[in-house]
Amino acid sequence: MNIIVTANTVPFIHGGADYHIEGLIEELKIRGHQVESIRFPFRFNPDSELVNLMAFCESQNYTCPNGKMVDRVISLQFPAYGVHHRNQVIWLMHQHREAYDLFPDRPTSEQALLQDQIVDYDNRTIANAAKVYANSACVASRLREFNHIESEPLYHPPHAWQHFYNQEAQDFIFFPSRLEELKRQDLLIEAATHLESPVKIIIGGSGGQEEAYQLMIDNFDLADRVRLIGRFSEPEKFTYYAQCLAVFFAPKDEDYGYITLEAMLSSKPVITCTDSGGPLEFVEDQITGYVCDPDPKAIARAIDKLYADKQKAKSMGQAGRRKYHAANISWDNVIETLLGPL
Repeated sequence: MNIIVTANTVPFIHGGADYHIEGLIEELKIRGHQVESIRFPFRFNPDSELVNLMAFCESQNYTCPNGKMVDRVISLQFPAYGVHHRNQVIWLMHQHREAYDLFPDRPTSEQALLQDQIVDYDNRTIANAAKVYANSACVASRLREFNHIESEPLYHPPHAWQHFYNQEAQDFIFFPSRLEELKRQDLLIEAATHLESPVKIIIGGSGGQEEAYQLMIDNFDLADRVRLIGRFSEPEKFTYYAQCLAVFFAPKDEDYGYITLEAMLSSKPVITCTDSGGPLEFVEDQITGYVCDPDPKAIARAIDKLYADKQKAKSMGQAGRRKYHAANISWDNVIETLLGPL
């Protein structure tokens, strides 16, 4: 097939979305398809940038660009799913959440106007697709709640999924993620003040909250207990996962969350929270990890339980790995689904 994949690009901001996009393109090419990637430059402000980009995307028709027939368009992100093609499949990573679940309680008139424009755009363009999938049940639920559009969850493996492995657990909790408010590293840092066990905390990644989190560590006098290690290499990542006692991943209403799956592939239990969204599709309380209230004391109790019963922690990790494989999370399933009959 001749396939076009549409998505966005945000200069100097890279993360799980890039792994998702690049992974799909690579897997399509491995299977012999001709693939072109069209990534629209995305700017969060001013509002006119979003409005202009929506209009531009909706003006694009990829049926036969420059005389070359396109068999299928696979669209992943807002507003890249606004392009036209009769065989378009949307595999929704997420919408522009600032117009939905992250919309302010007391919006300005400008924010309210932009929300109306985005919701109207999504209602029109997503409904026009031949098929609509979501990358998780959480994303599908939002689309149903806000736009009354049904979609089917379609899960894919994390980047380099085949390289995760397991080793004997050491006494530390690992949390790799961007240092941003929605990821809630502050919950884990404060939980360290309530620990009764000698477990340490290793937080990997960089981001806008790095200084604030380091200040928390200093103010709580946790330098010997909590470390911010910054950026790390892929081999270092695999080793941290392999050797940790458990993985903490409790963002606020996460779309999908590779970290949960990476922990499961490493046979490690996951500590998450009742409002964390995507991770709750995989973490079963006391079976593959712990699901806590978003409260530092509750998180500390979960960590202490894992330390006190390391055999149970090991069993939880093994159950998580079995659950991952039972869910048929594979690129073979993804490609077969996205390219199937419409």
